[in-house]
Amino acid sequence: MKQTVDHELDATGLLCPEPVMLLHNKVREMAAGELLKVLATDPSTQRDIPKFCTFLGHSLQHQEVMEGDIYVYVIEKGAD
Repeated sequence: MKQTVDHELDATGLLCPEPVMLLHNKVREMAAGELLKVLATDPSTQRDIPKFCTFLGHSLQHQEVMEGDIYVYVIEKGAD
């Protein structure tokens, strides 16, 4: 995993479908190949964010659950 990310999205405290809606809007602003770190607290993001990436051709580079039930994702934007 590349250590530095280009963008960060804090979706903590938000419930489905808000994290994925914000993610979709953020990815639109990015260039292909850029990395986005997403922080979320909604457990449904564990299902929704990987499906989002698969469906739209982005690459889920990293996924983990941190202490305090913070879900962390690093997504690489696919080609436009």
